[in-house]
Amino acid sequence: MPPKADLIAVFNAGSSSIKFALCAASPDEALRARGEIEGLGAEPRLTVRSAGGATLIERAWPAGGLDHHAATRTILSIMDGLEAGASVVGVGHRVVHGGTRYAAPVRIDAAVLQALTELVPLAPLHQPHNLAPIRAIAAHAPALPQVACFDTAFHRGQASVVQAFALPRALSGEGIRRYGFHGLSYEYIVSRMREIAPALAGARLIIAHLGNGASLCAVAGGRSVATTMGFTAVDGLMMGTRTGTIDPGVILYLMDRHGMDVRAVENLIYRESGLLGVSGIASDMRTLRASSDPNAAEAIALFVHRIVCEIGSLAAALGGVDGLVFTAGIGENDAATRAEVCAGCAWLGLALDGARNRKGGGRISTDGSRIEAWVVPTDEERMIARQTLRLIPQA
Repeated sequence: MPPKADLIAVFNAGSSSIKFALCAASPDEALRARGEIEGLGAEPRLTVRSAGGATLIERAWPAGGLDHHAATRTILSIMDGLEAGASVVGVGHRVVHGGTRYAAPVRIDAAVLQALTELVPLAPLHQPHNLAPIRAIAAHAPALPQVACFDTAFHRGQASVVQAFALPRALSGEGIRRYGFHGLSYEYIVSRMREIAPALAGARLIIAHLGNGASLCAVAGGRSVATTMGFTAVDGLMMGTRTGTIDPGVILYLMDRHGMDVRAVENLIYRESGLLGVSGIASDMRTLRASSDPNAAEAIALFVHRIVCEIGSLAAALGGVDGLVFTAGIGENDAATRAEVCAGCAWLGLALDGARNRKGGGRISTDGSRIEAWVVPTDEERMIARQTLRLIPQA
């Protein structure tokens, strides 16, 4: 009889969806399957694919057929049946906010769950949904080890001056500071650069995580030095539907002159702005690139402009740049955005190789470029599996 295979389950829960993956509980954290239940609160739909991308399972429910707890139980049941003789030995969760307390992954118990619940006011649109599957699994399989992996943890070692706002100390003392996000993605990219470009990995990097959510991170010696997201995941770069950095006086104006309350402002800056708001067409870069509408071109131009400006800011924080790495949906797949950003960084000594960029993947700068530019796919699920594996007991 072959030995039983141990697996790590990975959960990434949002407001209306739960993404999940199944990875080998082994040093290579090999992906076995991944999937998503989307449409929670509406008409839920499930898709599960193999590591190679083949569709394994598709299922749908009527409106209101699943909430986060029921969806979590469904996912666990599916995972148990995907590989004969295999067993899930631990679950890793993407948790957006670890606050000032958690600078590394942590095994979840009642005290940790309570501490993470207390952080909900710092990430009200993300944290409650991240915690829902944790509670569902604790109720359904209380003996199954669970690990919280934080988007903020990678940035916790930044200098205090980098994390501070110019606010009264009493407010800073209650946790109002720059936290930074996308840390799981940045940590994975740093680990990959050690494998594919070791000489560059310990140098001064700017990593561009460009997707529906977008941010940049300045990395020196493998550690976060500065990042564009701050107290929340709406700060920094323009995104798919989020404003990015905005003068706080604009918010005051909207509340005073347009009568907008907190929820209306929240909806505006998180869901109605960014590429969608400026273009009036879509938040998806592929749709905007295919459009002849001048508003689509203007939205793209603003997106690129903000990236180039923030790269300049992070270059100053690093005292120079040795490499620029593109990752996430837009960064990995949109050659035009990469070309436009690199053109804006020519003053830094970056020279793009057009053929390499169109091909995508690996190094895309010329051999003579003073700064190297790379395209490196991110894998947050694998990073979560890796962190989880370190904290669960091994058979």
